[in-house]
Amino acid sequence: MNLEAINQLLLDQPLIALFAIIASGLLLGNISIKGINLGSSGVLFTALLAGHLGYSIPDGIGTLGLVLFVYCVGIGAGGRFFASVAREGATLGKLALVIVAIGGAITWAGAKLLDLPVDLATGIFAGALTSTPALAAATESLADAASGVSIGYGIAYPFGVIGVVLFVQLLPRLLKHDLDAIAAEHEADDNIDERVVTVLVEVTNQNFIGKKIAEAGINNLNACQISRVYKEGQLMPLSYGDEFSQGQLLLLVGRSKEITIAIDTLGHRSDRQLLKDVENERQNLLVTDHKIAGQSIHELAPLKHYGVVITRVTRGGLTFVPNTATLIETHDNLTTVGRTEDLKVFAKAIGHRSTATDSTDLLSLSAGLTLGIVAGLIPIGLPGSTPITLGLAGGPLLVALLLGHFGKVGRIVGHIPRPTRLLLQDLGLVFFLANAGVEGGVSLVATVEQYGITLFGLGMLVSVVPLMLAWPLARKLFKLDPLQALGGICGGMTSTPALGAITSKTDSQVPVISYVSAYPVALIVMILIAKILIGLLM
Repeated sequence: MNLEAINQLLLDQPLIALFAIIASGLLLGNISIKGINLGSSGVLFTALLAGHLGYSIPDGIGTLGLVLFVYCVGIGAGGRFFASVAREGATLGKLALVIVAIGGAITWAGAKLLDLPVDLATGIFAGALTSTPALAAATESLADAASGVSIGYGIAYPFGVIGVVLFVQLLPRLLKHDLDAIAAEHEADDNIDERVVTVLVEVTNQNFIGKKIAEAGINNLNACQISRVYKEGQLMPLSYGDEFSQGQLLLLVGRSKEITIAIDTLGHRSDRQLLKDVENERQNLLVTDHKIAGQSIHELAPLKHYGVVITRVTRGGLTFVPNTATLIETHDNLTTVGRTEDLKVFAKAIGHRSTATDSTDLLSLSAGLTLGIVAGLIPIGLPGSTPITLGLAGGPLLVALLLGHFGKVGRIVGHIPRPTRLLLQDLGLVFFLANAGVEGGVSLVATVEQYGITLFGLGMLVSVVPLMLAWPLARKLFKLDPLQALGGICGGMTSTPALGAITSKTDSQVPVISYVSAYPVALIVMILIAKILIGLLM
């Protein structure tokens, strides 16, 4: 098949053109220069070229991609967003708000000064701050002028990525900050009591001898569980009828602080090396039975009723050691220890299925998307004012944030396994970018010829000025150290490549924690400011 035949095939078959654009865009995005690459955004650039050359893709792909993308973003961010606002509102959340607000103000001033159309200006705002959700919100709000949004985004995005990466790499060098030394200070100051450890303890406290282990109150300690007992020559799962005895060896799981208290209470730490049958006596079980949800471990009494101990709970990507007051929620992943037959009984009681951990509730996904789309259509406004709607970007995002935060609303579950969520999110993103690029590519050359180099200059300003102002604000006003400030700035600019540049220079998790705290706030604020810009520039 020659080039002319291939070209005709792409022109005649929009579905083939769609996946050809996505494949070539992802190949472009995988090209890395000094550790910097375009990632999924490479699809936008191949789509712009395809649109310029006259190719088309199936109708409705962009809308489908938009709702899938923002819904999955909301589910992923929901578990952290409201907590970040409440916990970090005075520091990293405010820093993110300031960064985005400055970017929005510069975009508005530049658009007024250069007399740019609203679509081009909001696209530059989204691209300079590397915010695909803001691009989605602007595209959906400006359906009649969406092509300009894509063009502006495509012009500003490359420097938005490169500028932040260069900033976080060069600034510490220019200011002579030793990131490793700062990281070492954090390690010295960090509360090591939060680490989860497993310790073998020898019982010597006479006050416990002859008492039932399950009723001794040790598990009432915050985040500490006795999971195994040494008998018959090996460590075996704890049974409800087991009693304390002199010199008995117990395996404890918990946070360092509580483990230390438990050791002092029971006896002393043992240095003996004992084997345990991890393969058959420990399982990860997923809670799917709604009747279990809302019960505390004390009410559930897994050891008394089922002969198993819950040593860890994984919820929303976070793993912690429970105590008797911990409430069990639907889709909690429980690390349980017990005999094989007891584990099977407990698994049946909580609704665990072998495929449940990695399965997606399609009914909840469909219902959640439906509610999100409906919410986006509801007019909102004060009496006498022009009502607005959240649209296809804001509605699904709001519903997903609530589902991600609460875990479930009625029978609709906000849990989507991480691999599935990331697949749907990426699929929705490339569908949306392909559609936006093809539509924008039609007028790409004419737009650049009309406005020239000024578009690139405005994009650089929207990227650089927030960075330059955010650093002194983070250091002087918010009292953040360099690692916290750099991570917070990356989160405020929603720049994962820049965070990668920092983490390649230090093993500290401080920048990552700051990024995670600032990112959800920036994500939502960017969408809101994109909407505000549209209102101001219309």
